[in-house]
Amino acid sequence: MVHVYNCHPFSSQQIVQVEQEPGLVCCGGGALFVVATGGCKVDAYSVEKEGCPLICRFATMGTVKSIQHSKIGDYLVTIEEKNSAIYLRAYTNWRYQAEEKARVGVRLLGHLLRGASMRGGVQMEIIEMPLSERPVAVSCCSVTGDLLVGCENTLILFTLRRQNQQSLNQQNLPSMGPNTQQTSSQSQGQTSISNQNLSILDFERSVILHLPKIKPKQVALCGGYVAVRGELEVLVLKLDASSEPKTLEESSDTNNEDHLEGQSDFLFLPRHQELLGDRAKDCDIPVSIEKTGLEDRGQYTLSYVLFRRFTPDFSQGCSVQETQLHSLQLYPLFTSKQSVSLEEPACVFCFFSLPTVGYLYSLKGGVELLSAYQYPEKVLEAVLTDHLLHVITKSALQCFTVRCAAVAARIEDPYIDTTMKACPPCSLEVCALRMQLFIGLRSVCVYGRHVVLLSTADTETPEETERNTHRRGLELKEHTMLTGIFLAVGIDPATTPALESLLSRPFLSRKWTISSVRETSSTGHGWNIYVVDTVSPLALYQEMVEYSQRYAETNPQGQSLRHLLSEAHLLLRASLLRTSEQENTEDDPDVSLQTNADKPAEKQTAAQTDSQELEEALRQNCAQLGDSFSRGSQKDCHLALPYYRMSGLSVTEVMARNHPLPSSPHSYGPGFLFYLVHYLLEETEQSLSQEAADQVIDIFSQSEPSQLVSVCASPSMINLSPARTLRILQHLEDTAGVSVPLTITMATMMLLLDDLPQYTQLMERHAEMLLVYGFIEESKLLLHGGGGGQHTHIRPTALTRQMAKSQPGLLVAAMVALHENNKVQLEQADYIFKELGYENCLLVDFWEAMLMASSQEAVIQELLFRLTSVYIDRLMNTNSDTHPNLQHTTSRRRSLKSAEDLINSCSHYGALYPWLTVLSPVHTTSFQHQEALHKLQVNEML
Repeated sequence: MVHVYNCHPFSSQQIVQVEQEPGLVCCGGGALFVVATGGCKVDAYSVEKEGCPLICRFATMGTVKSIQHSKIGDYLVTIEEKNSAIYLRAYTNWRYQAEEKARVGVRLLGHLLRGASMRGGVQMEIIEMPLSERPVAVSCCSVTGDLLVGCENTLILFTLRRQNQQSLNQQNLPSMGPNTQQTSSQSQGQTSISNQNLSILDFERSVILHLPKIKPKQVALCGGYVAVRGELEVLVLKLDASSEPKTLEESSDTNNEDHLEGQSDFLFLPRHQELLGDRAKDCDIPVSIEKTGLEDRGQYTLSYVLFRRFTPDFSQGCSVQETQLHSLQLYPLFTSKQSVSLEEPACVFCFFSLPTVGYLYSLKGGVELLSAYQYPEKVLEAVLTDHLLHVITKSALQCFTVRCAAVAARIEDPYIDTTMKACPPCSLEVCALRMQLFIGLRSVCVYGRHVVLLSTADTETPEETERNTHRRGLELKEHTMLTGIFLAVGIDPATTPALESLLSRPFLSRKWTISSVRETSSTGHGWNIYVVDTVSPLALYQEMVEYSQRYAETNPQGQSLRHLLSEAHLLLRASLLRTSEQENTEDDPDVSLQTNADKPAEKQTAAQTDSQELEEALRQNCAQLGDSFSRGSQKDCHLALPYYRMSGLSVTEVMARNHPLPSSPHSYGPGFLFYLVHYLLEETEQSLSQEAADQVIDIFSQSEPSQLVSVCASPSMINLSPARTLRILQHLEDTAGVSVPLTITMATMMLLLDDLPQYTQLMERHAEMLLVYGFIEESKLLLHGGGGGQHTHIRPTALTRQMAKSQPGLLVAAMVALHENNKVQLEQADYIFKELGYENCLLVDFWEAMLMASSQEAVIQELLFRLTSVYIDRLMNTNSDTHPNLQHTTSRRRSLKSAEDLINSCSHYGALYPWLTVLSPVHTTSFQHQEALHKLQVNEML
């Protein structure tokens, strides 16, 4: 399903004035390259400047049949024809042909000839690449600048080599000028200094791939991924350099091919296939690697990544032309956490298209079909970019949204799809934006925000018109004849729709072949080249927001509103994922013609400003998505939490954006309640005001009364009104019944009101063990903080301080239970008792109680050591200044556990020696001294 929104992605357009009818166009390096129909001349126009002025013009050595530009190296590669021979050539330093009078050097790859570029000047060079087969298609890698050439049944990879002037001088090549460090002439020194950083490009034939069962029609190369498109199939391979040789097992099913070739009277159609990942090796297309012998750095290994084959369904009225593939593209995407110099993109996507359906796959980290684009009419070409997919029909240019940013966001940030951050899923349905009408579109190419279109009004030559008329006549005659044959045998095709559809097909009297793409007519008129500028992502986002307000007014909980907000979110993410350095690399080619030295600083400042605006827009979008999910269904309500967090809104601002549902005045959206509960359960230092805290109590008393105990125990609710909250809790008890956590919470409210008799009455309502279970269920009634680990700041509550005075045994038992249930750590419990600041030995009582309950050997040994030092200190009747975890251990009251209790209930204490009563009579020693001596003696650590 494809959503359609009336958002305009285009801002302006202009017509490029060229001298001759264009036959081929391509974009790159800030330039538009136009090749005249049947000509041998290339004109380069600037798409960055208004009016698209001519940059340079140069002649080719043959008639250009195909042309591509490489961003890395800023070179052009062409397939040319001359004297019925096909050549592959690369053009470097083409920008220096502004006046078409500069010198031109011609050489074979690997041969650096003597020329002006070696002596200090700069000239355009034409590098010819000999091939044993006719080149059919070429592709330049946008990551490394390497070149992939597709021939009849082979793929040849040429690696881009770059050498500067200084390194060539060190090689003592005879054609090179003197080194700047060795020359004594001032003029020679100036020449060498000005050119020592000049890069000289060359290519090296690296590997040859043999594909005997597929005839390449189009190829693509990106970061080691190799894609080849045949007539009905697409194959994607991963080419890796390895130190160990590895060969693929070639398919032995060669007899089938010979057998099929001999059966000329039958038509065999391969079955439809989609093989992803490791399953792709099960396709029937073997690939073998041929070593070129030009390098010894290692061996190449291949792995299958993706295979997709389409088969026309003639029974459903599908023709071969409707299954013809086009627009194969491998697209890399870097993220802001990557360096520009890295040759490994974070994501690599593969796109290819049928006339009616386009397919976008993600290749890295597992092959996955991201989107299937259902076109409203037949599409001629398509180009994938970061933000949009641009497609052309005969009469329109249209844009579809893409899911590349959703994949890259999950690779870049591990916290995506958690309670901290969120991003729309990769499986989100795509949408089509408003189309722009043209007449007779032929081709499309994209550079940055510029979409270049070639159109011509003459969509059909007179010869083709006559040929089509004759063809339609033959089809009618054929249909009439076959219908008569069926009627003669008693079968009426009109009563059988499937038979009628079969007879209407034009393939019965012809072989199953695919018509080649018709070349541009040299006699046509009415052609135009358009440069259509797309709006900035921020402007398109604002238009999407305005468009989404219409959905919000009619159906605020509808899927269309959420879908459009998600599209806007991905649009902003795609812009933020790219660094300013990467954008500058795209905007400026390797050979820069800038004259303003301050331009990079201005670009950097502008990029920083744009980034800040995009981040602010993203926060606004996250707030809008949070609003949408807060009112949504129970299925997706949890997404309100991460989106609200990403928006940077405070909890008070979020509450102001959410109101009770119109259908129920006392009910709030499930997503909003989910966000509010998680915010209150978090350990934050922010406290709500009394007004906000009372509002939170009202919200949960109306919508989620069962959460009131947890809400009241939250550290953020410390400023709530105790009297008002107590009335709500008493009403909850009357309706829902008595529970231990609820009773403790009501006792806490009484304590805040300084009503100690009522507090005591409530705390005595349940047995001590039940109260301990209540504290286990809601530990925040005793402790605030500590959610971040051992060293997180933790503090006692008012209830804890009161229990230390009136119910020390209950407090110790509760702390032991919390420790054993992993609600508090030992060091945090020690800190709590130290914070209480009373000389009543609660900390020692806690350690002794821990010995009786704990089963962790490490904790037991630590506690035995601590208690031994305490007992010794008590015998010496001194304060424990030597123990950092204990202060003022001497107390007038008895310990909660006596020596006899420890002996009877704890296996870590041994038996009491009888002679201790003689050594330390009761009438001559204090009770604390005698108790410490007994506990020290029975301590097994001694």
